[in-house]
Amino acid sequence: MTTGLHEDVLDGAVPDRAVPDGPVPDGGGLYSDVEELLDALAADRDREALVHRDRRIRAGELVDTVHRLAHVLDERVERGSVVALLAGNTPEAVVARLAVTLLGAGITQPHEGLSAAATARIVADVEAPLVLADADAAASAEAVLALVDGVEVLWLGAHDGGTDLLELAAAASAEPVRGRARPHDVEQIRHTGGTTGHPKGITYTFDHHRRGAEMRRRAGNFGAGATGGRLLVATPVAHVGGAMADRTLAEGGTVVLQDSFEPGAFLAAIERERITHTFLLPPLIYRLLDHPDLDRTDLSSLRSLVYGGAPANPRRIAEALRRIGPVFTQFYGQTEAGGISVLTAEEHRNPDLLGTVGRPIPTTTIAITDADGRPVAPGERGELWVHTGMEMDGYWKQPELSAATVVDGWVRTGDVARQDADGYLHLLDRVKDMIVVVGGHVYTSELEDLLMEHPAVRHAAVFGVPDDDGTETVHAAVVTDSPSPSADELTDLVADRAGAMYVPSTVEFVERIPLTGIGKTDKKRLRAELAGQPR
Repeated sequence: MTTGLHEDVLDGAVPDRAVPDGPVPDGGGLYSDVEELLDALAADRDREALVHRDRRIRAGELVDTVHRLAHVLDERVERGSVVALLAGNTPEAVVARLAVTLLGAGITQPHEGLSAAATARIVADVEAPLVLADADAAASAEAVLALVDGVEVLWLGAHDGGTDLLELAAAASAEPVRGRARPHDVEQIRHTGGTTGHPKGITYTFDHHRRGAEMRRRAGNFGAGATGGRLLVATPVAHVGGAMADRTLAEGGTVVLQDSFEPGAFLAAIERERITHTFLLPPLIYRLLDHPDLDRTDLSSLRSLVYGGAPANPRRIAEALRRIGPVFTQFYGQTEAGGISVLTAEEHRNPDLLGTVGRPIPTTTIAITDADGRPVAPGERGELWVHTGMEMDGYWKQPELSAATVVDGWVRTGDVARQDADGYLHLLDRVKDMIVVVGGHVYTSELEDLLMEHPAVRHAAVFGVPDDDGTETVHAAVVTDSPSPSADELTDLVADRAGAMYVPSTVEFVERIPLTGIGKTDKKRLRAELAGQPR
């Protein structure tokens, strides 16, 4: 493998997208996206900003609480340090993150669903001198803290024997705190690993977010904005939902927080709160479609449902369009790379496009390469490399991995893709998920879509298990309607449509495909449960 794209790809392929530096006030820090958000809240203090359970928090209360908490944390949080936040989808989590960011410190918020040991590895990885723990999730936080040494712990809410930051903040000044951040300070670290070994922390600086805002302005929102709207967040605020929540609050809207995704509660919230915008991963959309309340819920307020983060099955998305409405926008991006492509709501009207992830957004340049970094022929498969202007600032404390992933401004996505004659991207698999079998490769996304062509299959997951000869066997887990097709019926379908190489060695019928904390198919868990492999 070469260390970068071949010269004929690099030469002139990346346009100049330098973003001018913004103002840095004398004696102060960078005017950041957080200050922009807080200024927007302060300019419209009476609007409803956050809804959580039975609480309704107005913009003025929210912005004052952020500044009060920042005053309390001022002597405890050093600019340039990284604070760990152990919290779920609560107003306290939003307030704490904004206050820490205002003070010029970075934050990492491990998403729910990780084990206590994995979360503790993340806290240790960022060398957090301070942990902020939400009393609302005290049991899970305590399990993590029992595995972490040498950190100060402050609680967001009352907790036996702990310092209640919210109580201290209630007595503090609401005078606005001036931002402390400098452009190259770390603003956020998102961990995509941590279940085993060294966690993989994706680092963003404050300047990264400024560049990202400029790229979004140039590229357009593609239906993802929620100006003056009502956003429902049921996926972790440490993931895409949190970024959408920030934009909604900054653009005059309201954010409704749910503790986690449960399809019945999600549908009820859309009707009750007159939700206009939301985000889901495709497996969560399938659970909505399979819920008995869907067809009796009033979804007339919904204007935009953005989905992404995992492969989407064309048949099920077509079903969603029929039953929920023409509100879907698919966004394809990566934490390492930023935005890559969009399939707009208008393009969803063409059923032939539902198997694609749309066309690259105007600010993104792509290259599809072979194993030597050379461009493949038009329409051929290869690894997708992208230049977006929103690339990460590197993996935390892993310079070799950073250098191998971001090469000369290009991000190696690790996705196998092809681009058709009309410019639409087709994702076939993750490079690491391709199954090496005798005679070639099996692309798991293709096989999953093929299994789901059977009208009784509602969800499918395909994974490989290593054999002693260096190849792998193909396994499939499927969720079906009753009456269920037989395993032979499904393998015959695969053999007829794709050939013997694609036929799974085993087909397991399960009640539900396990998902990670953010809503992706948990193939490690499937291997452990169905194939006897370690997670």
